[in-house]
Amino acid sequence: MFKKLSLRSRIFVTMILLVLIASILIAGVTIYQYREQSNDYHQIRLERKEAQIKQSIAYTLQKTTYPITTDNLALIFRDDIYRIADVQNVNFNIYDLQGNLIKSSKPRFRNDSINSHLKKEILDHVAESSNKRYVFDDTEAGDKYQASFTYITDEKFKPIGILNIPYYEDNSFNDMELKEFLMRLAVVYLFMLVSAIVFAYFISKYITRSLQTISDKLSTTDINRTNEKIFIENPGHEIGKLIDSYNAMIDELELSAVKLARSEREQAWREMARQVAHEIKNPLTPMRLSVQSFERKFNPEDPEITIKVKEYSNTLIQQIDTMSSIASAFSNFAEMPAQQNEDINVINIVKLAVDIFNEKYIHFTAKEEEITAELDRTQLIRVITNLVKNAIQAVPDVVDPRILVSVSSMEDKVQITVADNGIGIQDDVKAKIFEPKFTTKTSGMGLGLGMVKNIVETYGGSIDFTSQPKKGTVFTVRFPKKSKIHK
Repeated sequence: MFKKLSLRSRIFVTMILLVLIASILIAGVTIYQYREQSNDYHQIRLERKEAQIKQSIAYTLQKTTYPITTDNLALIFRDDIYRIADVQNVNFNIYDLQGNLIKSSKPRFRNDSINSHLKKEILDHVAESSNKRYVFDDTEAGDKYQASFTYITDEKFKPIGILNIPYYEDNSFNDMELKEFLMRLAVVYLFMLVSAIVFAYFISKYITRSLQTISDKLSTTDINRTNEKIFIENPGHEIGKLIDSYNAMIDELELSAVKLARSEREQAWREMARQVAHEIKNPLTPMRLSVQSFERKFNPEDPEITIKVKEYSNTLIQQIDTMSSIASAFSNFAEMPAQQNEDINVINIVKLAVDIFNEKYIHFTAKEEEITAELDRTQLIRVITNLVKNAIQAVPDVVDPRILVSVSSMEDKVQITVADNGIGIQDDVKAKIFEPKFTTKTSGMGLGLGMVKNIVETYGGSIDFTSQPKKGTVFTVRFPKKSKIHK
């Protein structure tokens, strides 16, 4: 939860917690100190009372006429025990060495088993202690008291009895003082807490103000526009270094933006040049093939020579017109080339594009004689030419190469397939096959299939393929019969 707080909130909460923890610790230490002082006071007072009573007992033993023995202690202190207790304001008991009660200063002492006879462990503690003294804490009727046990000796320091002083601790005065002190301390702590909240608010705001400014600037930093630098009066050392780093980054960003813009312009011109070069090469290939085919098949004696020359001329004129439109489009920075839609017989145009190629393993088939669609004749030829060229490049090492181009009708669409039994397309490159500039060949710029896909989709059509490595590839193009050009 704490980690999710903002830096300002963390500073604020931390300062408040420090004040609260300090207050609790001081209060705890104060209470502990009062308790320790009270214990020390009672311990010293017990020792002092014990010394005074032992001194009075020694005085009584000095002036008595009875023999100083254990058996005579009851007679010796028959009356003096009350006098000593009254003078010292402390009740005490006298036991013999076996722990049996001999005399008590209490007028109405309860003769129960605890007070009339000492436990063996008490006798052992007194005998084994170095100063022949034993003290233990206990409670009676909810009151805490200490009981001290020490030997009573004769003039030769021989133990003749055991002195017991039950000392009841009266902490009412100390508790009252402690309560008053804690009340005063609570008022001071409350004032400190309020002051700490106000102080923490302004300190956290002051500390994070510069950071917030830097954060706002960073969030609006954009390489595509001019970014403002940060200027803060009297920033701290660390904040100053951070601001200097940000301003230096802005300078570098502006230089990078200039370089990037220059690079993008150069890249755009290079792409334009590549595209124009590719577009110009497309009609040159069928023109070259047409010339070669015409040269090989030319026969002046052929009765249909006039028709064939006309078809040959039309083919060259179409490709020349395509090159002209490309040059015009490049000159005017327009889309190239512009579509000239007309109702055409797709079967005838596809067959015309296939006939350009001289390879004998290229075959054309159509189940119908005429399929009419509203398309651009030149664009359709470009699609077929590119697909057949790709198929030719896929079968150079095949023993029995075969390329089949077919046209069929599918309700409101016309379907064209170009199938080959070539090397196929590997699975790891299928997703990139229509990307511009992607190619698996060692030559070329990889614009052909990307251009084909663009033409097909411009007419609202679709192109897809299926391929198996070393078995072949089938490209399928579907055009709507009614023009659906996507601008």
